[in-house]
Amino acid sequence: MLRTEVRPEQARTIINYVRSPDLPFDRSLNPYRGCEHGCIYCFARPTHAYMGLSPGLDFETKLTARRNAPEVLARELSAKRYSVAPLAIGTNTDPYQPVERDEGVMRACLEVLRDFRHPVAIVTKGTLIERDLDILAPMAAEGLLRVGISVTSLDPDLSRRMEPRCPAPARRLATIRALVGAAIPVRVMASPLVPALTDPELEHILEAGADAGATSASYIMLRLPREVADLWQTWLEEHYPDRAKRVMGHVRDMHGGEVYSAKWFHRMKGEGVYAELIAQRFRRVTRALGLDEAQPALRCDLFRVPPREGDQLKLF
Repeated sequence: MLRTEVRPEQARTIINYVRSPDLPFDRSLNPYRGCEHGCIYCFARPTHAYMGLSPGLDFETKLTARRNAPEVLARELSAKRYSVAPLAIGTNTDPYQPVERDEGVMRACLEVLRDFRHPVAIVTKGTLIERDLDILAPMAAEGLLRVGISVTSLDPDLSRRMEPRCPAPARRLATIRALVGAAIPVRVMASPLVPALTDPELEHILEAGADAGATSASYIMLRLPREVADLWQTWLEEHYPDRAKRVMGHVRDMHGGEVYSAKWFHRMKGEGVYAELIAQRFRRVTRALGLDEAQPALRCDLFRVPPREGDQLKLF
């Protein structure tokens, strides 16, 4: 059984500003470095190499908890130069991975965002998000929150092999129901979609998400940057040797003969005949299911810096 090591980090800054033109947000926050879920395809694995750790087993077992993140976040949001815009959480590592149960960094950050009435978009595979409905539901009611739940496969065996410490697919669908029941807008995410392995499930995943109450949908094709390519291909040969050649053939077809291309507006969906066939299938099923509408825009006009103890309150 794998043992998880958690090391604290004193973050100097916590809001990460991104300038990628193909992303729908310009800032993100990561409570943790590394992720216990252990998804073999995770495009964030190479970030562990920056710390002198392996993108393989170290990424899954040697985690960093940014325990002062709430304090740093409050400081950055209070800065006079700060200009509010939706903050994305979960775009790199999952904020609701198992370690959050003990560490509570994500919940503490949510409390800060709630107090500042700051808009936030969360992406997760973790069912622990249900713990925070007491914070999330009131934020959603004010138009400050939306959530994306990733459902990579409906096959519990495939999911267990590919995402060994993630909640089972049926449990994630139950989380969608719980969030929708709290009037939280939820997007079902068929991400990543793996050619010739999970892409045959695309329509079924979206149907299951719609049945659970999701009101919008998205997908991203498998991405294999840097060390992830070798890790993925080793895993694929071990678990699905009969499909490995076909899977990788489609991957290369979508990236001009390469395993991966980081080109803007290309890296997420790929190019070519196969990529277009997937896009057509997605458009057709989302129209049929009523999932083709974007999630509601988040409100930025409610933002305010809450008074601190000792501050003089305004009379008018």
